[in-house]
Amino acid sequence: MRVDETVAAARAGDRRAVARLLSAVENGAPEAARIARATKGGDATVVGVTGSPGVGKSTLVSGLIGSWRESGLRVAVLAVDPSSPFSGGAILGDRVRMADHALDRSVYIRSVATRGHLGGLAASTGAAVRLLEGLGFDSVIVETVGVGQAEVEIAALADTTLLLLAPGMGDAIQAVKAGVVEIADVYVVNKADRPGADAAVRDMKAMMSLVKREPGEWRQPICKTVAHTGEGLDDLVAAIGKHRDWLAGTDLLAQRRRRRAAAEIRAVVDDELRGRYKVTEALAAEVAAGDLDVAEAARRVLGDTA
Repeated sequence: MRVDETVAAARAGDRRAVARLLSAVENGAPEAARIARATKGGDATVVGVTGSPGVGKSTLVSGLIGSWRESGLRVAVLAVDPSSPFSGGAILGDRVRMADHALDRSVYIRSVATRGHLGGLAASTGAAVRLLEGLGFDSVIVETVGVGQAEVEIAALADTTLLLLAPGMGDAIQAVKAGVVEIADVYVVNKADRPGADAAVRDMKAMMSLVKREPGEWRQPICKTVAHTGEGLDDLVAAIGKHRDWLAGTDLLAQRRRRRAAAEIRAVVDDELRGRYKVTEALAAEVAAGDLDVAEAARRVLGDTA
């Protein structure tokens, strides 16, 4: 790959060039380091979208794309999908719901397979976000796979995290549980045209009233949206902008960027360790038979038999 030429083409709107660069970064190609150096910088608004399956994440993301494109912004989306059990690739379901933007050269949408990585993201998502920022995208949306309450990695990656809820899906109970609810910066009650939307808002307000806040601390707004009609999207975009401004007025934006960099480093280290250390069938058989405890087996794998 001619890195400089490919980067220039990607910045000019060549989506095939963007795809080539992302593939190289995701797969750890020999050019990855040169690509990183050639795409330093960028200051995109990174928005994470999470929530249980079926709450309308992809439809909402499509609406956000449309709103930002009306303002002339370049938008990139990383839609993290479960890995196919057959090919190992992404199912591509999210991209079907964003087909309205398929011909817009200022929009880039990519499905990313988790490849077994837990936490709602793929291991390479952080590096992909950094690349898209460096290619001049103004907004980068990361839609998580939708795995439930443990899906908190997005908070380390995004500047602003949206948690989507929907009426009638048991969220009244989820609102008082620890986990993904705690990492959101903006709550979104989507499908607000359905019965129970006002009750979902009340549940979230009741949950928030139990949280002690210091003066000047960000208080998460609750936005009601109907993503497929666009209702409430303007208020949501405004809430995202207000949170970004609040972060910029403190040291928190820089802290989040450092946290993102740390998460990227850990992801690379984890991948390297998984590739370096192998668990043999014989070792697993010893543990399964009760002849060896797990801790000792792990030490053997790591080469520490002391």
